[in-house]
Amino acid sequence: MTPIQAVLFDYGMVLSAPPDPAAWLRMRTVTGLTEEILHREYWAHRDAYDRGELKGHAFWNKIAGSAGIVLTPAQLTALLDADTDLWGLLNPPMIDWVQRLQRAGIRTGILSNMPDAMEAGLRARHLWIEAFDHHTWSHALNLAKPQPEIYRHAAEGLATPPANILFIDDREENIAAAHAAGMQAIQYHYHDHAAFEREMHARGLTYLLHPSESPAPAR
Repeated sequence: MTPIQAVLFDYGMVLSAPPDPAAWLRMRTVTGLTEEILHREYWAHRDAYDRGELKGHAFWNKIAGSAGIVLTPAQLTALLDADTDLWGLLNPPMIDWVQRLQRAGIRTGILSNMPDAMEAGLRARHLWIEAFDHHTWSHALNLAKPQPEIYRHAAEGLATPPANILFIDDREENIAAAHAAGMQAIQYHYHDHAAFEREMHARGLTYLLHPSESPAPAR
């Protein structure tokens, strides 16, 4: 088996928990929009936001314009904060594992479809994000998973051949794209971390789960 020299993580639903309902409710309260309208308009423009085609204020003004409302500067600030909090809850088993990998000297990276304001907000809240060897944020590249170029960028940033990278993501299409880019990959299901660990054992990657107990293969 090709040895793993770096582990590349998606953020949402891998390093983080599912979206925080309280944060979503705050967005509804600030905008005064119904669940149906906010959900429709938020996701109608989110791809463009992730790709950097829209910046934070422009994203929310786009939603507001489509929904027939006008937002004040204070509302825009509140919405950016709430949107960051939407993905602010963490996944402790995965964060613990990331930190074990880092202490063992195994390279780690983040590859996430994430807009500019959310990246800035999450990095300000969670200083552990800075410990990753490389970050690939979609908005900074005007690319998004599952486009192949974004996987190449992540591999180059980690200075690791794709075949020696293990990518972990919750979405099947992103896993398929990672395989097409030459990476090893495992689909992660937030509500079944034990299944992820069983898959790691089955693939002979136990040394990665417990890197301090068993040395990683020579590079």
